[in-house]
Amino acid sequence: MSTYIDDLNWRYATKKFDANREVSSKDIETLLEAIQLTASSYGLQPYEIIVLKDAALREKLKAHSWNQTQITDSSEVIVFANKTNITSSYVDSYLQDIAQTRGLKIEDLQGLKGMVESTIMKLNTEDQSTWAAKQAYIALGNLLSAAANLRIDTCPMEGFDVAKYDELLNLKEKGLTTAVIVTVGYRSEDDQTQFAAKVRKSKEDLINKL
Repeated sequence: MSTYIDDLNWRYATKKFDANREVSSKDIETLLEAIQLTASSYGLQPYEIIVLKDAALREKLKAHSWNQTQITDSSEVIVFANKTNITSSYVDSYLQDIAQTRGLKIEDLQGLKGMVESTIMKLNTEDQSTWAAKQAYIALGNLLSAAANLRIDTCPMEGFDVAKYDELLNLKEKGLTTAVIVTVGYRSEDDQTQFAAKVRKSKEDLINKL
């Protein structure tokens, strides 16, 4: 049985997927649940997830992703779209969810509401979007680890035209923008990247213990 560290050593950014292999719907749901359970600041989860399967749409997106074949050859493309503005109504809806889930009164959550209002709500729109994108990246990391545990290959990608993605996915009218994407599937035998030794900083260079 593999360990968590074995999983991390196994994974790599897959450059060439086997276009004939698909991830099962059950495994896709497991990956999405891993995203759902990811930690986020205040628990706000200021992002939405779009799972792309449609071949025609992915072909259009490929043209705005430096024509990288992962977009069309992978089993799915998962888009992390962060909120561009954290509104009072969004926060209030979240507090209602907490109250219902935990059997609390809204009045019991005024302290949390005050913390959000005095921090995130005080940021300008640009900084709110940047903060939300950072939260989406935490979820991305969780997805990569979960996929490795299932021996599903992934490639996180930033090489794409954000404006075109937002346009094709109709994100702007939803108050969202594309933060990062990840392709999921199974590596092709022809992907030579899988044979390259993993290069990381040594623990001595990376970690400081005070």
